[in-house]
Amino acid sequence: MTAAHHIPPIVESTAPAPLQELRMAWHDEEDTARFARTLAAQPPLRHAYVTLHGDLGAGKTTLVRHWLRALGVQGRIKSPTYAVVEPHEADGLSIWHFDFYRFDDPREWEDAGFRDIFASPGLKLAEWPEKAAAVTPVADIAIHIEAIDDSRRQVTLKAFTPAGCTVLDAFKA
Repeated sequence: MTAAHHIPPIVESTAPAPLQELRMAWHDEEDTARFARTLAAQPPLRHAYVTLHGDLGAGKTTLVRHWLRALGVQGRIKSPTYAVVEPHEADGLSIWHFDFYRFDDPREWEDAGFRDIFASPGLKLAEWPEKAAAVTPVADIAIHIEAIDDSRRQVTLKAFTPAGCTVLDAFKA
């Protein structure tokens, strides 16, 4: 049983069916970095909401770090585990990295000003999104990462919007 199964969402919600799905394998961290560079080069993701799913240690934060570096973020990239959100800026792009692992009260959403963040332009990346699914918009893309062993990962991308489908098409080209 994963940690996600131990921590119920704050409010149950039903996710829509994906419009498109793509599976791939990462054999090592360089595959993760290459994937992140491809994501960073996708214009539809400059103003998207992307959710990251997987057990503890699957590689969600590692992917985000590679992605932020590929976008040009300089300096230390911290995990937002305790802060819930870490803001970043790169080449005029606002980026918010959320970790909803400890999120358990929908009032936190309003109190923290997350509604304003999600209404503004920029890239929003969320780990443990199921904990806040009732208050977040539908993701453009959901990235599911499953650890096969210490270095290999099985990855499934699910697109829920036309912008998300455009990004998945780039991986098929």
